[in-house]
Amino acid sequence: MSPLKAILQVLFPATCACCGDVLVSGERQICLNCLTDLDRSHFGPITWNTAEQMLSGRTPFVAATALYRFRQENTVRKAVHAMKFHSCTELCLLMGRQMGLALIGSGRFDDVDLLVPVPLHWRRRLQRGYNQSELLCRGIAEVMPREVNTTALIRHRYTRQQSRQSGTQRVGNVEGAFRVRHPEALQGKHVLLVDDVLTTGATLAACCDALREVDDVRISIATFSIAR
Repeated sequence: MSPLKAILQVLFPATCACCGDVLVSGERQICLNCLTDLDRSHFGPITWNTAEQMLSGRTPFVAATALYRFRQENTVRKAVHAMKFHSCTELCLLMGRQMGLALIGSGRFDDVDLLVPVPLHWRRRLQRGYNQSELLCRGIAEVMPREVNTTALIRHRYTRQQSRQSGTQRVGNVEGAFRVRHPEALQGKHVLLVDDVLTTGATLAACCDALREVDDVRISIATFSIAR
């Protein structure tokens, strides 16, 4: 470590994205206490888990899962907000790797061909500077080597933030907001659609509606967390 970097670490120590405590040696982005406090869903190999129950009847899919449970004041919520609103891009990659390990361990996503993040509209992407779902895909791909496709599915209509809408409003807010720009990249593929939170399923269902316009495409869904 250079002297300048050592001085900067003393003056501006790295802190946990969730609780704000100073990170100790070996900790990256999130402290060990917060990491172990993340509420695992333990969906793993379970079919008809809560994620699948929430999406059933709304869109056809092969399998669906969520790694953690998002609750009003738990550490998972803090992690999501850090990834989504506080530019914690390295945390997105780290949590993506955790998702990848869980996906491999479940044995239900082994034949996935490529990873597709839920896209942001270009205006929101410009405001935020990144797409947290894309970074989760990048993290997944580090441990579960698959192509990450960020151009085939696009959000062509600007929408209000889903977190500020009621359940009914969420459906209308994203209806028709997505479209496939390069169907040839998805044709005949098993696509894993990736997002940060499964709340009502409106956004994921709208994405799937667009993806199903592609011939012979199969869709599975994985989210970092589930709010249920």
